[in-house]
Amino acid sequence: MKFRWLEIAVSVFLFVASLLLWDMAIRLFKVPAYLVPSPLSVGAALIDGLVNGTFYPHIAATLYAVVAGYLVGCFLAVVIGALLAEVPLLEGALMPYIVALQSMPKVALAPLIIVWFGFGMSSKVVLVALICFFPVFINTLVGVRSVNPDIVNLYRAFRASRWNILLNVKLPAAASSIFAGLQISVAMALIGAVVGEFIASKAGLGNLLQASSMTMDVATMFAVVIVLAAIGVIGNEILQYLHRRVVFWESRTHAVAESA
Repeated sequence: MKFRWLEIAVSVFLFVASLLLWDMAIRLFKVPAYLVPSPLSVGAALIDGLVNGTFYPHIAATLYAVVAGYLVGCFLAVVIGALLAEVPLLEGALMPYIVALQSMPKVALAPLIIVWFGFGMSSKVVLVALICFFPVFINTLVGVRSVNPDIVNLYRAFRASRWNILLNVKLPAAASSIFAGLQISVAMALIGAVVGEFIASKAGLGNLLQASSMTMDVATMFAVVIVLAAIGVIGNEILQYLHRRVVFWESRTHAVAESA
């Protein structure tokens, strides 16, 4: 607990030091406000957007697309990753198509997705799901395969079914690897939502960012970027908390190893 407070103190110190350096650099090099605003201007734009409530509809729209697309993409990735790890024939048949889909730039696919799913929330959710899919899929595939074969053989010796081995041995063994993929996908989900809002959207932080660039409101653009960063940090913290709760045996193993 003491170490955790020290981590938070160092993070706060680095944040304050970065703001001071930013402000000093602007004053020293006389950077015009239309290029880089001062931290005070950005803070004022952020507070104005939050207090007046102009940011909230955009935050809600982006959060909805991120959460819905993230859940759909990650769920499909875990299911398909586990299925392909269990059935090598399917992996050989489907893997080239999955890799080909991943190799396509999602920005290039975005106009097609908008044509198919419309100019609204659905297209953003699909784009986020596509972007989130691959990191979780690969981590699930590798995690399920890296299970200790001796434990699998032990379950088979007791006539455990394939489904039982997958649920009780392989998926728990792959949990850390799956959570690593889930953490990567949090940042990817935000990117997907903002790209979708850039291309076709009536609301969302990407839409607000684009509207602010049209009016050269750089302070609001910085404020929106800070909100996006805060959403990413909160999402990552939630996942780390879930990781500790779900894969609880890892914390105990580390605690035993540190005390030894």
